[in-house]
Amino acid sequence: MRRVVITGIGAVSPNGIGRERFWQATRNGVSGVRRITRFDPSGLAVQVAGEVPDEFDEKLYVDAKDRPHVSRAVPLAVASVGEALEDAGVDVRPMSRDQLRGIGVIVGSGGGSMDFTEEQYRLYYTGHIKQCSVYTIPTGTIGTLASEVSMRFGFRGLSHIVSTGCTSSTDAMGYAYRNIGAGVLDMMVVGGVDAPIAPLIMRGFQLMRIMTSRWNNEPERASRPFSRDRDGFVIAEGSWFFIFEEMERAKARGAHIYGEIAGYGSTCEAFHRVRLEECGEEPARAMGLALGEAGIPP
Repeated sequence: MRRVVITGIGAVSPNGIGRERFWQATRNGVSGVRRITRFDPSGLAVQVAGEVPDEFDEKLYVDAKDRPHVSRAVPLAVASVGEALEDAGVDVRPMSRDQLRGIGVIVGSGGGSMDFTEEQYRLYYTGHIKQCSVYTIPTGTIGTLASEVSMRFGFRGLSHIVSTGCTSSTDAMGYAYRNIGAGVLDMMVVGGVDAPIAPLIMRGFQLMRIMTSRWNNEPERASRPFSRDRDGFVIAEGSWFFIFEEMERAKARGAHIYGEIAGYGSTCEAFHRVRLEECGEEPARAMGLALGEAGIPP
């Protein structure tokens, strides 16, 4: 296996747009959870979510005429991929077709363009059929999300989606690491994006009784993963992408190396749709597999 390193990072997050602002907010404990503004949430028991602030200008990343035909996930992804490429010192504009064939894309997304599909159904069932997008099918098909990134930057290597629920972007990183390690490609754009803040999606999560409903009046206190009084999680949108490269190539071009991906492991509990088995055996085995691949005794 060839060695794989990270040379670029991009982020669009509810608590900070851009890699540095996201990191500063995270270090300072700044919450990105707020009352939902994308639609009127007053009829929901859960009225808070992690929304990317309005200062994020979608028009910088998707033409106004194209925006009704794509998911919110597309501008989010394009923004963070662009930042990651710039951070890595990768300029795609002068690249030849053969050079672009050497860059692949793997996007991890749990929901893909579900918000877009929900809007198309809303238009259809409220009698606004002529307002439905001509791209209802291709955009609603989750694999198109990776293609949107490839088309935006001209990448001609593999362009794949990994959708494995909550582990989607982690698995995408694992597959990118293995593709580079095996010599399939020298560079991969890899990360995750989701934009699930829509009325029906919120109701669906609410029906499972897995989201916190106690903090509508204090949204910034809602995400409490390690607190004794936690009562659920907070749904959120965002996009985080990395540039993975074969190590010797990265060194040769003088790239800044953030770190190395040394191992990946994945298992399945085969237990329940949404609940975890309490023993923790399979997550522990996944960690052991990753450590073993990295040459570290578990």
